[in-house]
Amino acid sequence: MHPFDIVINPETKIGANCTIFNGVTIGRVRGKLGLPEIGNNVVISAGAKVIGNVKIGNNVMIGANAVVVRDVPNNATVGGIPAEIINYEGEKHTNLYI
Repeated sequence: MHPFDIVINPETKIGANCTIFNGVTIGRVRGKLGLPEIGNNVVISAGAKVIGNVKIGNNVMIGANAVVVRDVPNNATVGGIPAEIINYEGEKHTNLYI
């Protein structure tokens, strides 16, 4: 949506229909192996960080400024530092961006 200040490791796997807002960082932890794998229909809100060897499911909504360092299951909405599951209405939220 806003193409500035976005940092994505070029080896990261990102599924179809993903929306990535400004200020997002997606990458590995320095000195450790593994990169994020992001599913389909994922929204990564402004300022969020997805770091390390984590798997993000399908239909996931990641809240603004969240720091995701653990796997996120399908249809979840997550937020906070570190990110925690808020609810399982991710599909409802991500449909707003398709």
